[in-house]
Amino acid sequence: MNRMLISAAHKSSGKTMVSIGLCAALSARGHAVQPFKKGPDYIDPMWLSQAAGHACRNLDLYLMENDDVIATFAQHSSEVNLVEGNKGLYDGLALDGSNSNAALAKLLDLPVILVIDARGMTRGIAPLILGYQAFDRDINIAGVILNNLGGRRHESKLRQVIEHYTDVPVIGAIQHDERLSIIERHLGLMPSNESHVATAKIKQIGEAIAEQVDLDKLLALTQKAPLSIPHKAQVSPLPCGEKVKIAIARDRSFGFYYADDLDALEAAGAELVPFDALRDAKLPEADGLYIGGGFPETCAAELEANTALRADIKRAIENGLPAYAECGGLMYLSRGIDYEGRSFAMVGAIPGDVRMYGKPIGRGYVHLKEDGEHPWPRPDVPAKQVKAHEFHYSKLENLPPDSRFAYHVERGYGIDGERDGLIVHNLLASYTHLRTIGSCYWATRFVAFVRRCKEQQSRSTSINEKAL
Repeated sequence: MNRMLISAAHKSSGKTMVSIGLCAALSARGHAVQPFKKGPDYIDPMWLSQAAGHACRNLDLYLMENDDVIATFAQHSSEVNLVEGNKGLYDGLALDGSNSNAALAKLLDLPVILVIDARGMTRGIAPLILGYQAFDRDINIAGVILNNLGGRRHESKLRQVIEHYTDVPVIGAIQHDERLSIIERHLGLMPSNESHVATAKIKQIGEAIAEQVDLDKLLALTQKAPLSIPHKAQVSPLPCGEKVKIAIARDRSFGFYYADDLDALEAAGAELVPFDALRDAKLPEADGLYIGGGFPETCAAELEANTALRADIKRAIENGLPAYAECGGLMYLSRGIDYEGRSFAMVGAIPGDVRMYGKPIGRGYVHLKEDGEHPWPRPDVPAKQVKAHEFHYSKLENLPPDSRFAYHVERGYGIDGERDGLIVHNLLASYTHLRTIGSCYWATRFVAFVRRCKEQQSRSTSINEKAL
């Protein structure tokens, strides 16, 4: 098998484009490619999943225990395993580098392919590579891919310098080409579920990478024996029960879902029933509702125009349908969104208004303390601090003073800098994005909550029928 970390000297070097292209090019050659993404991210994994034809998995050294990272990687490994890093190779929150890309490379024994934005560089590329090698001798920089080259002459000079001063092979040289770029938004690339030309773009990038990267050399340099699984990834101590149906928004507005969370929901007994918030006139028949993150503001006019669905969702929540919404889902369930000088009416289940801002309101990892108001069943284990993440450029404003919340925010911003997890009827809505990893069993707890609400509704109906 093969495994590799695609990293860079710094952010915006082109590693995502290279990673997408490698997934597409290797898949086109008939290889089974499994993509992974380091850190909290939804958008890059969408592109990687589409390019590889397999759901991308996130590996996070801040949110996950090391054994769970190893177990997740080993469990989903395939013939070729490509991990895209975040930021630069040695970048991370911790001073000692314990949650850096380099730390992940050591943990999973990943040969590193360093993508270098070589614009304006010639001889200076040698000390850069030598410095990255010398900074941590335990890191195997197996090869470099030169990006944004200014022509064949520029490429030839760089190859000569690297060959003369270093022992790192050049396995690719990508000429500057605006056609390979993907439109960016404040959280990174535009989500592939929004891009009508995503399939064609991925094909174009894959063909360019196949022409300019030596794929045979890449595979030769990254061949490794499979990792052993230390244990199965931790599962919730909550028991499973009767199957329940959960409607889930899957469309251009809402696409921020972790593959592991969807797996965990199904493992807990949920049948996920997708619906399109832009086109469907009503919710599918379901026992619960889940609306994840996304960019509803960019589709606000279409969401507003779908009055039938908005009314159906509001009615369902007011009638006690158990629901969970994260970030974009919270925005959609509010009274409205103010965006680019216009106000758009939304569902109105949340008694508050969303306003978009030009700078991040909350961005990065969050620490939450669960309050007694939290509606979901708890595992019979000691409560732990919840580690998760957020990234939003909006605020939920004008909430009633007696609003109820599920979390106290110890690190991060949440809804108002102190609290997150707004509770309305059986709805829990937050700016925080949870992950079912480690001691956070949100998926199992939500399914258990849906099941409990369904059982209560069934008992109530039975009692009313007997009374008649």
